[in-house]
Parts: sequence; C-alpha cells; structure tokens
Amino acid sequence: MPGGTLADRLAALSASATGDDGVVTVTVTGSGVVTGLRLDDRVQRLSGATLSDEILRTMRRAHVALAEQVEAAVDETVGADTEAGRLVLDALARAGAADEPAMPVMPFPSFQNVPTLPQQSPGNGYESGRDSRAR
Repeated sequence: MPGGTLADRLAALSASATGDDGVVTVTVTGSGVVTGLRLDDRVQRLSGATLSDEILRTMRRAHVALAEQVEAAVDETVGADTEAGRLVLDALARAGAADEPAMPVMPFPSFQNVPTLPQQSPGNGYESGRDSRAR
C-alpha cells in the first residue's frame, strides 16, 4: 500500500485508455484534465464525426479508469466510509454523471433585417435612427 495523504495520491494519479481499434489514446490526470492525446496515422481514413466520437468515447474510458484509481486511493487512505471519503466519491460520481452539457444549448436566434423607424432603410448607413457617420 503506497503512502501519502489522499491529496498527494490524487495529485499523482493518471489514467490512459485506448480506443477499440487503437487509433486514439487519451491520458488524463487525477483531476480529470486531459494531458495526452495520441492519434494514429489511421485517423486520416476516418470522417470528422467518427474521429470526434472515438476521441470522446476514449476520454470516457480514461475517466472510468481514473475513477477506479480514485476509489482505490480513497479506500487505502481515508476510507470510503469517512466524511472525506464520501465527499471525494460523491464529487467523482457527480463528475461522471455529467454526460449532458452543464447548460442547455439554445438555438441561435435568427434576426430579421427590418427597419424599426420610418427613416431607416436597410443598408443606407443608419443604425437605430442615427447616422453612423455622425459619431
């Protein structure tokens, strides 16, 4: 059992995962930050959508491997049944459940180019009724 505090152990963790076909390899640190992305030359044969899906899938695998290491570190240091252990594991569970974006993605609004004042006509240099050259 390696020594050190939980914080030290978590800071030293990293996990890697490789995609099914070996084209993508992702490495993440103990905080979940991606520190390595290796793409095999075979990525040139993949479409952009397929490649991005494979990268995201491999990132999830790396995070799952990291979660297993975090759980082991918690068990070996403070224990999963302590308050500190539960806090770390709860934060890990919340981070893993974040498959959806943090905020909903709203469609970009469409704007009509319609004058709001009688003296305005599109494309004649007027902005909100003022001559833009008069500034």
